[in-house]
Amino acid sequence: MESPTSNEAGSGLLTGVSETALMTLNGRAHQAGLPGAIIDDPMAIRLRDAFTTTYRVDYDKFGRRGQEMALRSLAADRCTIDYLRTHPRATIVALAEGFQTSFWRLDSAVPDAQFRWVSVDLPPVIALREELLPASPRITNLAQSALDYSWIDRVNAAGNKSDGVFITAEGLLMYLQPDQAMELISQCAKRFPGGQMFFDLPPTIIKKVAPKGIRASKQYRVPPMPFSLSIDQLRSLVGQVPGLKYVRDVPMPAGRGFLFEKAFPAFWKFGPMKPFRGVYALLEFG
Repeated sequence: MESPTSNEAGSGLLTGVSETALMTLNGRAHQAGLPGAIIDDPMAIRLRDAFTTTYRVDYDKFGRRGQEMALRSLAADRCTIDYLRTHPRATIVALAEGFQTSFWRLDSAVPDAQFRWVSVDLPPVIALREELLPASPRITNLAQSALDYSWIDRVNAAGNKSDGVFITAEGLLMYLQPDQAMELISQCAKRFPGGQMFFDLPPTIIKKVAPKGIRASKQYRVPPMPFSLSIDQLRSLVGQVPGLKYVRDVPMPAGRGFLFEKAFPAFWKFGPMKPFRGVYALLEFG
């Protein structure tokens, strides 16, 4: 949810990559509202409905509301909770957060939650978050690009470094140019020793087969995704990127139905397919 660019069928509310935040919100809220939901996310439902009431957002143009967005958020939540077990007062930095509602899910899931939250996104997105989501003294909103690295100084200045920093970048890096994405990883590795970072990437073939972006429906095309690396390529960065200590391949959570409960998680684990599938990556900084 970074770098505003032109896109087909703009909603008028947001444009370019920022608009994908509405698409992912809709998918997650839809899944949270189904019987036997795979994700507990009442705030996503509330936020989706607020956009419908206040801004009459046409979610139908985004196409299907599959399980992928909810599963990605579950993977990020599990990695964050694992970090909070040993760093309960950590600062969680959500880069290009869009309309994720992770703070409220984690606040409910973590007993006696003490973590602080920093949301980083472009000014139009932050303005909408502040209008439609409840405030908390533990949340700080920074209206700026994730590539404006002044957010790093503000995070380091605001908290005790020994408390730890966990960075999430859901749906961000793939929309950056390769040099931008690598510089972001490098800056985080350099500036947050002892911290961790979660992000996702599409299969490496996407940038070749869909250079103009993936068509989600007749009315909407997802913006191009120029950056991707396989899990093996990410692991090869250890020793090359200063401060990068370890790269972990995060499993795909089990979803609903045979494909998402059994087939896709098994495919994710199958070694020969790892160079060809997408990635949930957890980076640890030394």
